[in-house]
Amino acid sequence: MTWVTDPVLAFIPSFSFPAPLLATAEAESGPLVLAGVLLSLVIVYLASKVGGEICARIDLPPVLGELVAGVVVGVSVMHLLIFPEGGEDGSHSLLMLFLQSTANLSPVAFPQVFQAQSEVISTLSEIGVIILLFEIGLESDLKELLRVGMQATLVAVVGVVTPFVLGTAGLMVIFDVPAVPAIFAGAALTATSIGITAKVLAEIQRLSSKEGQIIIGAAVMDDVLGIIILAVVASLARDGKVEVGNVIYLIVSAAVFLIGSIWVGRLISPLLVDLINNMKTRGQLLLTALMFAFTLSYIATVIQLEAILGAFAAGLILAETEKQRDLEEQVIPIADMLVPIFFVVVGARTDVGVLNPLVPENREGLIMAAFLIVVAFVGKVVTGLAVFGQPGINRLAIGVGMVPRGEVGLVFAAVGSSSGVLSKSLEAAIIVMVILTTFLAPPLLRVVFSRELSGTSEAPALQDARTEAVSLVPPSDLVELEQAEPEAK
Repeated sequence: MTWVTDPVLAFIPSFSFPAPLLATAEAESGPLVLAGVLLSLVIVYLASKVGGEICARIDLPPVLGELVAGVVVGVSVMHLLIFPEGGEDGSHSLLMLFLQSTANLSPVAFPQVFQAQSEVISTLSEIGVIILLFEIGLESDLKELLRVGMQATLVAVVGVVTPFVLGTAGLMVIFDVPAVPAIFAGAALTATSIGITAKVLAEIQRLSSKEGQIIIGAAVMDDVLGIIILAVVASLARDGKVEVGNVIYLIVSAAVFLIGSIWVGRLISPLLVDLINNMKTRGQLLLTALMFAFTLSYIATVIQLEAILGAFAAGLILAETEKQRDLEEQVIPIADMLVPIFFVVVGARTDVGVLNPLVPENREGLIMAAFLIVVAFVGKVVTGLAVFGQPGINRLAIGVGMVPRGEVGLVFAAVGSSSGVLSKSLEAAIIVMVILTTFLAPPLLRVVFSRELSGTSEAPALQDARTEAVSLVPPSDLVELEQAEPEAK
């Protein structure tokens, strides 16, 4: 047996190719790896735009379209974008077959090119999720997080603990799922997509209502708690076992890292701003911010946490500087280039065929998916019961507003997929849960508010406008209006 000497491909055995052919294959594979990566990016970007445009036109998050498009071009349907999980050698990849037929890719170099091309796309996907969490942190308001009221905090805690406990315990007891994958799936149930809920609340003019403010505040807190949980369970997935001491260490280290990095970052951020202001070259703001984000991501990785926690902390810190708006505008093109790779790759790696009801072996996966969907709804709807001291408030609306998982749930699924801790059926079940909660929550939120809206004589926006208009009337004129009103009647 001979072995490929390329460090990226050193683990690929070769049984029949002599050393001269392998040397030739390595020389040949370089430009063809680049060609494969370029073709992969064409497929990724085309799929992301088609899927995103379709969802945008039916009032659904574009990221959901990117996920579904990834499923279509991936292992489940078209086999255009395939990764070497489960012993896949690239022979079923239409992209690799196209490359072989158009670029004269030899059989000797074929596995090397496939492996290297997959590694590059996977790495770009991981950088994409780091940029995504940096952007989320940059769009968050740390002061608002600190000002979140007791009501929103309690709703967030209930919305995290309830689905996590129900999901983890149910998978372990009912389906005999091992502890680490069960904890990972339970953690995926804790997510809440603030973007989806905020958009619906704005459309029905309930964003400034008591319910809307509690939902948004709780969703923001939910994101922070969820990212800490993700860092913890991802670290557990790397270790492959659950130890109480290790769990406590990870939780404490995640909290200390997040709080400490924000505290230190707030001290040094003025120095960063001064440094940026004194630079004369192009890209000084963006590159300095990315260096800061990547440094915190590196530190998080070194202390056995997830890189995304460092990126999120960097975004929170820089969001408090005077450069926040300019930086947010400059990060958008970078995110537009890298984040779709992340979502499409998540979908491409997901084999929804494991949920085919016609295959008897898949029925447990289908039941598991149904269980996760029920827990996903129940675990968030009960959060409305945590609201106290608010007579007449729509508790059901608060619970439903916390249901959609959206892009946050996809982050959990992707990290679980890349860690290899999730079985194919459990990974597909999580993806189905994310898709259904994201699809169903917006219309349900409109329904639970509809009775209240129909029973109101004036729409909230009109009431707000009337109040503002009255406040602009001089007091003397207001007295005259009040005196004239009975006469008019």
